[in-house]
This record gives sequence, structure tokens and C-alpha cells, in this order.
Amino acid sequence: MSLVIGLKGRAETVVTDQNTAAAAGSGLVPVFATPWMVALMEHAAVDATAGCLSEGEGTVGTRLDITHDAATPIGMKVWAEAELTEINGKALTFSVAAYDESGLIGKGVHGRFIIAVDRFLAKAEKKREVR
Repeated sequence: MSLVIGLKGRAETVVTDQNTAAAAGSGLVPVFATPWMVALMEHAAVDATAGCLSEGEGTVGTRLDITHDAATPIGMKVWAEAELTEINGKALTFSVAAYDESGLIGKGVHGRFIIAVDRFLAKAEKKREVR
């Protein structure tokens, strides 16, 4: 299977004490944290490309432009959906949205880039040599 416009992915979780704004340090209230919503959206985008990349390839997040529009309390299920909307060489663009059992809680655009995992990690490790 190859990358094509329209590929979709999904990721879900339940809001617990561990993924609240209070726990993440992104706020003081015990509701689903924006950083966790972001991670769920990225997970959905990764899921959309699962099985479509060549051996040794992966994707990394490069851009997010999202809103977090509604709070979700502890105990509710949340999920994110991603749809591949643009392929520009190795740059991928996804439409992302997050929901809870009451409806839409966030939405936006997410960019990812296809990488050769070994080369990417080797380049990252070279940063240690600079110190």
C-alpha cells in the first residue's frame, strides 16, 4: 500500500489523572490536557501512514496549528482522527480533529515529514559531540 490522499488514522484513550492539564503542568484543572490532545492527534496521523512507508522509514511531526475548544473531564473517552490531505515530496499534511463522547473538542492541521529512521537518529546523536 502506498501513501495516497484520503488515508485516515485514529487513536483513542480515556481521560485519567495522568493526562490532565494539572498533571501535564499545562494548567491547574483536572481536565484533558492540550499536550495530550496534541499527542493523540499525532498518534492518529502516524496510524494513517501505518503500513504505507518503505522499510526503515518513519515520520516525524514538523508543524501543528490547532485549537482546543472544549474541556473533557476525567473518565470520558477521547479520540483523534487524522486524514492525509496533501503529499508534497516527503512532507505530509493532515487534517486532524479530536472528540469526546459529547462531540468535537479540537481541530486543526498537522504536518509530518518522512524520514529514514537510522539517518535521522544518527544525525540526532551527533548533537552529543558538539557539547
